[in-house]
Amino acid sequence: MAWFFLFLAGLCETAWVVSIRYSEGFTKIIPGVTGLLFMLVSVYLLSLSLKSVPIGIAYGVWTGTGIIGTAVFGMIFLNETHDVLKLLCLFLIIAGIVGLRILEA
Repeated sequence: MAWFFLFLAGLCETAWVVSIRYSEGFTKIIPGVTGLLFMLVSVYLLSLSLKSVPIGIAYGVWTGTGIIGTAVFGMIFLNETHDVLKLLCLFLIIAGIVGLRILEA
């Protein structure tokens, strides 16, 4: 269950970053508040996962999942670049997350 919480925490991290982007420097209330709520949920879920996943691995997976989700969102919905080197770097982050999961199993 801890790994499920950790994955959800990473997705919530992506959601809060995207929400903050749409808050336009916290000048728009709803996206700003939504971002803060997702941030709280993300940290709470991370704390649940820390009951059984070592902190170094959990933090790496949490931030890595947030990085991947945010980058993919930007490429799909915000027309950010998606050249081969950027995709390779994202693949390396995914490989690192999978490697941490395998080593922890």
